[in-house]
Amino acid sequence: MGLNATSKRKLDHLRLCAEEDVEHSVSCFEDVWLIHNALPEIDMNEISLKTRFLGRELEAPLLIASMTGGHPETIEVNRSLAEAAKRLGIGIGVGSQRAALEDPEQEESFRVVRDVAPDAFVYANIGAPQLAKYGIGGVKRAVEMIDADAVAIHLNFLQEAIQPEGDVNAIGCITAINRICTRLDVPVIVKETGAGISHKVGYMLAQAGVAAIDVGGAGGTSWAGIEVHRAKAEGNEMKEHLGRAFWNWGILTTVSIVECKDFGIPVIATGGVRSGIDIAKSIALGATVCGMALPLVEPALRGADAVIDRIRQVLEELKVAMFLTGSKTVEDLRFAEVVLTGLTREILQERGFETKFLR
Repeated sequence: MGLNATSKRKLDHLRLCAEEDVEHSVSCFEDVWLIHNALPEIDMNEISLKTRFLGRELEAPLLIASMTGGHPETIEVNRSLAEAAKRLGIGIGVGSQRAALEDPEQEESFRVVRDVAPDAFVYANIGAPQLAKYGIGGVKRAVEMIDADAVAIHLNFLQEAIQPEGDVNAIGCITAINRICTRLDVPVIVKETGAGISHKVGYMLAQAGVAAIDVGGAGGTSWAGIEVHRAKAEGNEMKEHLGRAFWNWGILTTVSIVECKDFGIPVIATGGVRSGIDIAKSIALGATVCGMALPLVEPALRGADAVIDRIRQVLEELKVAMFLTGSKTVEDLRFAEVVLTGLTREILQERGFETKFLR
């Protein structure tokens, strides 16, 4: 059987992330300043990164965010990422499983994650636009495919609007999400994919029964930017124009964390998280854990050891940031002093949100 269009698109996305400039031009974490504690009164060697998330204990507040799968050439990438998750005791999500729902021959590219990391926190992934087609049965199949501990329903309507093959019917998504939350026996995460989640949408999701919100804010990978490169290669001038026009569209990750932090459910900060310092800033703003994707693509193409080395570097940065804020645990870090400046502060103030984080 030949590869379907969805499967081929997944390989395009991975290649473009590895080879092209696909990031937003705004780095929102520069707006966040952690207040240095010159007398931390803790031993850095005793700092613990352990974190509880959706009933599971992780060795650090980090998830390898959903990236890939759905094409035979992505199997080794997911194998490397899963090996890193297993050895470091962190969570991992798979890329959209739509390709495998369309073509069962692609299931192995996702199943490899659970095979390699049998005890890791692993979450499945399906797009909101596909819920109408696949329903609760399709979501359960995605979960069972990788024996997932949770499922992420991703919102990517910006990308869908620019893709030539995009699904732009967004009617009924919140009803479908609510139905899945009430009928599925694993936690449901709803995640954006680079355009952020506002307070209004976060409230709707919390009311619908989601277990966690992944803000997936602007400041990291631009899926509109990725579609620019695809459209250019295909000679589609209109889609290339739209991708460039909406390259930096979205709610900044730092803004989205603050807007979604008070619904009583965990917030996952993804979108521009590039260092352990960014993780520390996110948690001080109200996130529970962070997700990282793009910085791990190139190491994953080289193998598990390269991914592990990159993540260990990030976690060491986090540990130093915790030490310099007097935070012995991740829970302590949630009360670290932080000051907001720049565009993040301006937007939050304009929208009526508290911007003073001195505890």
